[in-house]
Amino acid sequence: MKKELHIFFTCLMFYTRIPCPKNITHHPDYLNKATRYFPFIGWIVGSISFLVFYLFSLFLSIEIAVIVAIIASVLTTGAFHEDGFADVCDGFGGGWTKEKILMIMKDSAIGAYGAIGLVLLFLLKFKLLSESISLFTNNIFTVFLLFISAHSLSRLAAISIIFTHEYSRDDASSKSKPIAKQYTWKEVFGSFFFGLVPLIVFSCFELKFLLVLIPVFITRYFLARYFQKWIDGYTGDCLGATQQVCEVVFYLSILFLWKFI
Repeated sequence: MKKELHIFFTCLMFYTRIPCPKNITHHPDYLNKATRYFPFIGWIVGSISFLVFYLFSLFLSIEIAVIVAIIASVLTTGAFHEDGFADVCDGFGGGWTKEKILMIMKDSAIGAYGAIGLVLLFLLKFKLLSESISLFTNNIFTVFLLFISAHSLSRLAAISIIFTHEYSRDDASSKSKPIAKQYTWKEVFGSFFFGLVPLIVFSCFELKFLLVLIPVFITRYFLARYFQKWIDGYTGDCLGATQQVCEVVFYLSILFLWKFI
């Protein structure tokens, strides 16, 4: 039990800015096992984002509450996944070889592709999340499940790439390298359990919401295929980009399912 807590706090410290016990470090062995709790981080980030949204929605408009909720999620993770998305936009937008793409993604400076990508990402996320919430204004618990499901399922889609593809970089320069070394059935089971449970509960209100798995994992498939084609695998930035894109696809799918099915 003590070891599992250590693994969980390692995951929490790596993927968020939430304070953890002082004895927790980025130990490669624990960091590798921490992948089993990555979708559970979505529960935490989604809960914080929802709580902020709910509190602000009591006094201000839904649109403003959504913006503040998005800010809260970014602050909670330290823009960890958004940074990965921006790096992927810069790398794949400006590089034409594996070496060039990886070199650009490693650069901490943000370029035109990354800046444009983030602006469009946040605009789309704001609009889709606002409209998704408007579907469930009469049931605040459903809105809560919407937040949790989006964050956990998108993280499952991202982390599942390490189960099917190889890490692209040959060196250990990336801080994400330890999570790519090895995994066991515990990491696979934990990822899928924590990634799917919120959606299953969410679908109890509308069974058709389970169909959101199809577009999310189709998106995951083509992103992983694209990464494989250009850099022979994935990097931590690729996982962050996958999480962000799949989160947006989740909201888009909910709207589509509600209006057309």
